[in-house]
Amino acid sequence: MKTRLKQSAAALAVTTLTLALTGCVESGRSSATNETDAAQASDCPWEADDSITTTARIAWQAIPNADVVVKDLGLLEACMPNAEISWVQAASGGDVVKYYGSGDVDLGLMGSSPATIASSEPVVRDVDLAVVWIHDVIGEAESLVVRDPEVIDLAGLEGGRIGVPFSSTAHYSLLQALAEEGLDPATDVEVINLDPEKMPGAWQGDQIDAAWVWDPVQSQLLEDGGTRILSSADTAEAGRPTFDVGTADRTFVAENPEFMAQWAKAQDHAVGLIQDDPATAAESVAVVLGIDPADAEKQFAGLSYLRAQEQVDYLSRSFPKDLLTTAGFLLDQGGIEAVGTPEQYAEHVDAGPARSAVGG
Repeated sequence: MKTRLKQSAAALAVTTLTLALTGCVESGRSSATNETDAAQASDCPWEADDSITTTARIAWQAIPNADVVVKDLGLLEACMPNAEISWVQAASGGDVVKYYGSGDVDLGLMGSSPATIASSEPVVRDVDLAVVWIHDVIGEAESLVVRDPEVIDLAGLEGGRIGVPFSSTAHYSLLQALAEEGLDPATDVEVINLDPEKMPGAWQGDQIDAAWVWDPVQSQLLEDGGTRILSSADTAEAGRPTFDVGTADRTFVAENPEFMAQWAKAQDHAVGLIQDDPATAAESVAVVLGIDPADAEKQFAGLSYLRAQEQVDYLSRSFPKDLLTTAGFLLDQGGIEAVGTPEQYAEHVDAGPARSAVGG
């Protein structure tokens, strides 16, 4: 198992992009039938800053959190009308790290597991990122779904095939759960590296017996007769929480503080919508994810969201320790070659943008 995981971690740095950048999705309601210019999708909720002329390329994922609300409403474009902003969709955090390594993005959403890998020695070549925002704390939004209704626990999957995107938070949670159960992922089960969009086909083709994945694919598998037997809420209770985090190239952050302040302000505004007006936020999530707004609103319950002051407190105090804990587990599993110092992980966390959004 250690050999296989080391290979997957190395592949993070050298594999070519699996999502062609020609498939970039521009901002605004691009999932709708008629694309809308981002600046027309929403007015800036505060005074726009037309002095910012930053060019920013942002990697996003189809996850029901504030990032897709920001994208759909065109908040960045409305609040920084002279900035040049493009959005690149990624299937997983591993893809986002690849985008960083090839110099194709400046900011990106990824899970805490790939963020840990990218922050550990030896660092992925040409990747120097900082965690600047916690998009969500993962609960039942990432779960292990099984095909056979008679399987009620992990032990029932012994000898089976489990699909999961490697180097993702779901992969980390799965490995942690297998370790707790005493199952060896090299011999007791077959863990298959599978992107979320490929899981429904593999599921219907009897190629996998279970999948640990997030929405909207998780809901698709449940609707197709699957049963949830574990979730990331369970692994969090066992002391290994997982997160979706906002990351940015550290040089980009240093050179574009005004842009990052507006970006964090937009994220905080969108979190407020999810908490205080979930029906409106769900409309944006529904557009981007291509699902019903009622289903999008239900998915909010599987994640926890933090406002700007909570972001500052958590990023400053607790999150570097979470990276260190994650690194220790990944080292045991062969996912990284060495655990860095606490100071090293602290260097890869920057609460500055969140701090700028407090009270804004």
